[in-house]
Amino acid sequence: MARVSDVPPEAVPPDVRGTYVTFSTAYGAFRDQVGVMAHVPPAVKGLMGMLLDLRERQNVPFRYIELAIVVVAKLNECHYCVDHHKPLLMVEGLSEAGVARLLEFADHPELDEVDKLVVEYAIVVTQSPQRVSDRLFSRLREHFTESQVVEITLRTALCGFFNRFNDALQIGADAESLAHAQRSPGP
Repeated sequence: MARVSDVPPEAVPPDVRGTYVTFSTAYGAFRDQVGVMAHVPPAVKGLMGMLLDLRERQNVPFRYIELAIVVVAKLNECHYCVDHHKPLLMVEGLSEAGVARLLEFADHPELDEVDKLVVEYAIVVTQSPQRVSDRLFSRLREHFTESQVVEITLRTALCGFFNRFNDALQIGADAESLAHAQRSPGP
């Protein structure tokens, strides 16, 4: 159970309600997270709205976004995010064992070279962003447009925020949230 109460959708301002409902139903098993974030309606409208817009835009293949998110969540030991995004990454073709050893990317049999590049980049952005080398960035440019690099970086850094937010407020720390995440592989 989260450290703060859940705000139901009918209790948020009308201009936020649509984002709240869409995010908590169409985005995946994140109802508990949006319910806590609803204490700050502009955050639901801005953050969750942006995530919905990015998903609809489909600028970056979903597999790469999920790879980056799970890597960051594993590095930050955010069990909520790992538990909620692991099924999404499995839909993208990784096995449970493959997700478990994702940080061992160099010789990972389920990852191609671009997957490995995304994992490597997510690790560097999370652990030491000031050390993103020109060589690593040049390799990214070989496979991604500038817009895609910006979005991958945004999603990687934003995942770090969500990890801290979820852990500090103990969102999804209960068995019911975990069970729901495992049943809802999302889009």
